[in-house]
Amino acid sequence: MALAVGMRVLTRALLRPWARGLRVAPGRTGPAAGGGDGMRCFGSPRVLVEPDPAAGVAVVKMRNPPVNSLSLEFLTELLISLEKLENDKTFHGIILTSDCPGIFSAGLDLTEMCGRKPEHYVEYWKAVQETWLRFYLSNLVVIAAINGVSPAGGCLLSLTCDYRVLANNPKYTIGLNETLLGIVAPFWFKDTMVNTIGHRATERALQLGLLFPPAEALRVGVVDQVVPEDQVQSTARSVMAQWLAIPDHARQLTKTLMRKPTADRLLTERDADIQTFVRFICRDSVQKSLHAYLEKLKQKKG
Repeated sequence: MALAVGMRVLTRALLRPWARGLRVAPGRTGPAAGGGDGMRCFGSPRVLVEPDPAAGVAVVKMRNPPVNSLSLEFLTELLISLEKLENDKTFHGIILTSDCPGIFSAGLDLTEMCGRKPEHYVEYWKAVQETWLRFYLSNLVVIAAINGVSPAGGCLLSLTCDYRVLANNPKYTIGLNETLLGIVAPFWFKDTMVNTIGHRATERALQLGLLFPPAEALRVGVVDQVVPEDQVQSTARSVMAQWLAIPDHARQLTKTLMRKPTADRLLTERDADIQTFVRFICRDSVQKSLHAYLEKLKQKKG
C-alpha cells in the first residue's frame, strides 16, 4: 500500500511540470474495440483511450506517428492516461496496442538522446524510468496486443505487461536490440527480460541485439501467444477475461510479490542510474553512433 501511494505521489510530482500547456484531446463518442456503441473515447494528441466500462476494460492506443517513438511528450501523455484509468474504479484492465499500422513502438526516441544538453537527458531518463515503474507495478491487468514491430524500448514496454499477444507476421520482430545501435540496455531493462525468459536466453539476446520473429519470440517466451493479425484484439480480450476472473486483491498482491524486488532496485538506485545514463549518453563515441544512425534513417526516408 505504501509503495502504491508513494508511486502515485511521485508520478504526480514528476508529471506536473511536463503537463503544463498539454492539450488534451476532447472526448468523442464512438464504438470501443470489442465494446458496445456509444462509448466515450478520451485521451490526448498521442494516446487514444477507448473505454468499455461494461467489461471494465480500456483499449489504450499509441498514436505517435510514424513509429510510436517514446518521446518525452508521448511518455507524459501515456502516463497521464494510465493514471486516469488506475484512479477510475470502473476499470480493472487495459489492452495496450498501436494505432500506427505495422508498428507497435520503435522504442526510445533517439532524438531525445542526441545533441541535447545533459539537463534534457536527465528529464528524459526520468520519464523512461517512471513509465517502466508505473506499467510494471500497475494494479491493472495490462495486456499487450502487439500489432507491429517492437524493438528496444517498444519491447521493454511490452515486457512490463502481464501478457503479450503478437500478430503472426514475419516482419513483426521484437527484442532489446540496443547493442546494434552502439548503446547498452540498463540493468532494469535486463532484469525485466531475465524475469521473462531467463538468464542465459537474455544474455545471448542482449549481447547480440537479437530481434525475434513471431515463432522464435513465442519459443523463447518473449511473447505468450502468436495469432493471425486480424485476431490480435479479440485474443487479447479473451485473455483479459481470464485474468479478470481472478479476485483483484489476490492477483494484485501476487503481481507485487513477483515484481517488487526488481522495481525496488531501480527505486533504490534511481539517481545513480540517471547519472550513469547521462555519462554514457554524453560520450563522444555514443553521440557519434547515434548521430550516424539518425543520418541513415534520414537518408532512407529521403
